[in-house]
Amino acid sequence: MRKILSHRIGASILATAALLASGAATAQTAPDAPPEAGSDRDIVVTATKRNESASDLAGSVSAVTQDDLQRLNAQSLSDYITRVPGVVFNDYQPGVSEVVIRGVASTTYHEANQATTGYYINQIPLVEPGFPLVIPDIDAFDVKQVEVLRGPQGTLFGSSSLGGAVNYVVNEADPTRIDAGAEGILSSTRRAGDASYAAKAMINVPVVNDKLAVRLVALQRDDAGYLDNIGTGEKGSNDLRVRGLRGSVVWQPGETTKLAALAMYQQYELADQTYVLFGDKPKTFERNTNVDEYQDTEIQLYSLRLDQELGAANFTAIGSYTQKKADLAFDDSIFLGIDARTGTPQLSSSTGKSTTYYGEMRLASNGDGPFTWLLGTNFTKLRSDSTDGARLDGIGAYIDAHPGDFGGQPSSVIAPGDLLRRTVSTNRVREIAAFGELGYTFLDTLTLTLGGRVFQYESRPRLQFLPNAALIAPFDYQPGSQKESGFVPKVSLAWKPTTRFTLYGLYSEGFRIGGVNVYSAATGTPLTFGSDSTQNYEVGAKFELVPGAMSFDIAAFHIKWNDIQSRLFTPITFDAYTVNGGGAKIDGVELSLVFRPSRNLTYSANVTYNDARLSGLLPDSSAPGGGYAAGTQLPGASDWIIANQLDWELRSSPLRPRVGIAHRYLSAAPVAFGATLQKGDYSLVDLNAAIQITDGVEAGVFAKNLFDAYGILNAPFSFAGSVTRPRTIGASLRFALR
Repeated sequence: MRKILSHRIGASILATAALLASGAATAQTAPDAPPEAGSDRDIVVTATKRNESASDLAGSVSAVTQDDLQRLNAQSLSDYITRVPGVVFNDYQPGVSEVVIRGVASTTYHEANQATTGYYINQIPLVEPGFPLVIPDIDAFDVKQVEVLRGPQGTLFGSSSLGGAVNYVVNEADPTRIDAGAEGILSSTRRAGDASYAAKAMINVPVVNDKLAVRLVALQRDDAGYLDNIGTGEKGSNDLRVRGLRGSVVWQPGETTKLAALAMYQQYELADQTYVLFGDKPKTFERNTNVDEYQDTEIQLYSLRLDQELGAANFTAIGSYTQKKADLAFDDSIFLGIDARTGTPQLSSSTGKSTTYYGEMRLASNGDGPFTWLLGTNFTKLRSDSTDGARLDGIGAYIDAHPGDFGGQPSSVIAPGDLLRRTVSTNRVREIAAFGELGYTFLDTLTLTLGGRVFQYESRPRLQFLPNAALIAPFDYQPGSQKESGFVPKVSLAWKPTTRFTLYGLYSEGFRIGGVNVYSAATGTPLTFGSDSTQNYEVGAKFELVPGAMSFDIAAFHIKWNDIQSRLFTPITFDAYTVNGGGAKIDGVELSLVFRPSRNLTYSANVTYNDARLSGLLPDSSAPGGGYAAGTQLPGASDWIIANQLDWELRSSPLRPRVGIAHRYLSAAPVAFGATLQKGDYSLVDLNAAIQITDGVEAGVFAKNLFDAYGILNAPFSFAGSVTRPRTIGASLRFALR
């Protein structure tokens, strides 16, 4: 089957290439090719901690622009991130779903420790060193662009960037003009009980012209549920509400000084979880729990940034404070049944809070000379606290009525608040690091760049298994100060003989710190796990085949993943834990093509081939043979990822009508180690159209998942997982004052 699929995909790629080649001659002489055509190759990205053209970078980077997001009617990551080469999205619980880059993941759920992808907003970290309570899916409204760096990014970004990094670039306040915008969306999803809607607004006001400005963004989005919970009798039980506020203040007292403050709040309220129970139904939208499995998450972020030009160098200082909260519950009775003692279902509950302080200072060279450099240092301080437990309504009264069954201990001690099991975990983490890159250009065409990061982490974890109704001996693990330090190198060589062509080679590394397993005291799983790392060997080329009409990027890579942190589950209770074991090798090729045969028509294609497999035994005492052998495919690491998009816009018309069709294909991959269930093996097609009613007012219609394809997005187990949202049809209205 794989050979047949590979041949079919290869044939389609060759046919597309032949078609594009045949159209190149026409494109070369097209008299109406717009000056802006091809400008996507000149997009300035900031995720490398300096402003650089994407086409000049010795590495794989993509930028989804604000215009792209609007054309796609994008609301969240699931609407656009999988159109980037090499990217898969584990779209599970809102607020903790993970972007996976180049197959670097051990689960299609979410990692039990740090994610393998780093997340940032205007270069400020959004994830903490340790298990992230929330992985913010920043709403796409008033986002300037989303930058995706593929391949390990440990040198500039530190831990949690084993596969790559995602940097949201949100618009800052502009002191030069008044600006305002609004967006309204109304849509209907097949199977959903209610309509979905979104209302968003932005205003930018100069307080002192060219000196001081304020920008405010507010939004609310309600996504109607499309799953039926037959246990609770609710249709469309998985309703989601997203609320957000964002504020920016920019002060420019002089031409060389800029002070920017950013504040953000975003909240997710999920009424019932997003997974279905597959059972013997091949395509189901049904859940079955005794109570709603809610999940609430929120993030607050406040930052201050100073940019100061110093002649030969630019100085940047960033400080931020981030607070996250999470509260969720799962119904254990789907595994354990209704408790005979109380007649009620047992719920797994989890509440947590984390606070992260971050500071960074750096100097970067300014000018066009052959020698460039960047030197910086950062500091991170984390405090996280979480309580995980099992709640059983009525167990306290039962204990007090049957004291002999519980060693005479009262419920106030072993089951306060009807919590029959409680695990409290805390962690205090400090990181200090110094990083830098030095580059030199020989003969105006050949640039050698050397980079490195020296870091030290100090953590103080504590894990307490408190007195409980199962009368398991309490446990208090306090290992004291745990330190880890190291050096992360990076080297690249880029050859740019013309402005239209770049050839590069790159070596880079990523790493992730270790941690403590929350449920180890009760389950007998390993107490701790260590760090893991990736090594990336990459060659690539970026070139403009036809100026303003056709561009083509290609990259080939080999990644070694050492001492994999793998998320596993205990039998029966399905408690998650992490182990280190074996390694993995990932080999892949990424291709991106943009073709503009005329001023009004644009075709883009992204094709990724990825072969991600274990290179050594990954131990799992619950698996046959004691683990998973070398050659086992990594969970969710699809061999093929294809994205095509065709956009037509009549620029000469006052209405500027436009139509776009976008296609995504994801080949099959296992949902977990040892699982029989697979995700992927589906195509999704989206359709978007719009007209400009008047200057600054645009009306549009869209259809997402036009052909109502059913596919599995992820699954922690072979009997339960999340599935694609059914066909959604809607309309949008946008207003912009410039």
